[in-house]
Amino acid sequence: MKKQIYTLIIAFLFLLPSLLAQGLFDTKGFAKASKDKNVKVISVQSAKNYRVSHLRNAIHIDQTKLHNEGKPEGVLKPADDIAQFLGENGISNTNTIIVYDDGDNKAAGRMYWTLKYLGVADVKILQKDMKAWRAARIPLTPAPTKITEATFAANPDTKIFVDTKWVKANLKTANVLFVDARAPNEFTGDDGKSPGHIPGAINLEWKSFGVNGGVLKSNEEMAKMLKSAGITPDKTIVLYCGTAVRAGLPFFVMSSLLDYPNVKIYDGAMNVWTTDASNPVE
Repeated sequence: MKKQIYTLIIAFLFLLPSLLAQGLFDTKGFAKASKDKNVKVISVQSAKNYRVSHLRNAIHIDQTKLHNEGKPEGVLKPADDIAQFLGENGISNTNTIIVYDDGDNKAAGRMYWTLKYLGVADVKILQKDMKAWRAARIPLTPAPTKITEATFAANPDTKIFVDTKWVKANLKTANVLFVDARAPNEFTGDDGKSPGHIPGAINLEWKSFGVNGGVLKSNEEMAKMLKSAGITPDKTIVLYCGTAVRAGLPFFVMSSLLDYPNVKIYDGAMNVWTTDASNPVE
């Protein structure tokens, strides 16, 4: 019996690093991690909701400040510009960073991908499950967090980022699968605004991952859903939406929770694709 217990303990210790590497924090894990001085919490709530209530010591980041001004909307600024902005707001690339939003994980997913693209090694998402937060007595406050400037050194991970040139070059590449994370009527162009989608893309709306009250579906459910849609880990997955904001959560799920080895985001997405009339649309 003692030998069996010892074996289980050893197995757990070997498994522990992979569990910690998972990008999703539960409330108990957060309560413990938040006491670490190297942990920084980023709130990507709306400014209005942040002023009402946020996690104590959370730093509010307005993600629109990370985007270029003007059209096409939603395109990230150069990495060094974003790094300077984050550093001025007290965030370092060496921090363990925990991100949360108003509850649907859309903004959190976008920030997760942005930080991973900038080269931050340790980024996690905390789901906004108010019932669980209350049970864990996680402290909330309306008081703004005092900011101490930090140094953020960007080291862009180009493996998870693609641009229009890359998309055009790989439209007919057999093992590349483009996944449109918008609503079905945007994908088909039936919403009266969207012209359609990138040729050959399949549609899997970002909301399909659950986000019910801030809680995602189980890994097993999401893996089954992706497999049914033909989105399998043997392919190079390129996610996009209107601006790439809604592509963030699917990226997080596939790359962090389900260990898909090759997932990328087309930044600027349809907003950029449609600026050139020669780019094909279905």
